[in-house]
Amino acid sequence: MTTALSRRSERRISPVFLGILAVMAVTGWATWSGFAEQPGLAVFLFVTAAWIVSLCLHEYAHARTALHSGDISIGAKGYLTLNPLKYTHALLSIVLPVIFVIMGGIGLPGGAVFIERGRIRGRWRHSLISAAGPLTNVLFAVVCTAPFWLDALDGVPRDFRFALAFLALLQVTAAILNFLPVPGLDGYGVVEPWLSHGIRRQVEPFAPFGLLFVFALLWVPEVNGVFFDMIDAVLRGLGISDLDTYCGYDMFRFWRDANEVCSISP
Repeated sequence: MTTALSRRSERRISPVFLGILAVMAVTGWATWSGFAEQPGLAVFLFVTAAWIVSLCLHEYAHARTALHSGDISIGAKGYLTLNPLKYTHALLSIVLPVIFVIMGGIGLPGGAVFIERGRIRGRWRHSLISAAGPLTNVLFAVVCTAPFWLDALDGVPRDFRFALAFLALLQVTAAILNFLPVPGLDGYGVVEPWLSHGIRRQVEPFAPFGLLFVFALLWVPEVNGVFFDMIDAVLRGLGISDLDTYCGYDMFRFWRDANEVCSISP
């Protein structure tokens, strides 16, 4: 009985996650209805809460896949509760990714789950565990962009459309960056099981610096330009215009003066 209750508590959704979900729902409604006196603040809270929710789902996908692949220690670590505070460190998992969004409109990966790889057999399972997180971002992006590529924007308020477009940009950037085969990122985790032991040993010391390396590269104007040209091309393919994402980011930074182009956009 005690074991059953313990396992049930390990899978119970965290009140912290439910609170963030509630913030997303309320501010999403405020953005949609125009109820908020400061639309930019509502967009900021809606996008930020939705981004944290996606981070939690990203890490949950890693954990759930690991559980079904043989790592039964996942539940005891709290990874199945969707509590963002359980995914490594609050600063690295939540605060830094939100700062990256504010600074550059980039959805960089945040948290991590510690998986006991020795419990898992088979290279395909190891690769699938690593791929599960960014695939969640892909799914999130598909949901956010659905009104655009389904041509179902009639009746969708302008501010909500902008917010969805910017949130979609974050999900697309997160998915693409996560799939890069850079040590420390999920993309490397996908290919690592297929590399020789010697190569893995040589690459291992660089894993803690992979994210910092990517972030530093994105500050190089030429690299940044190529990267965002690619992101814009993907979003345009999904029916989202550059104006939608620009105005979404402009509204997200509500503490700045609003751009007149976005204010008069239909």
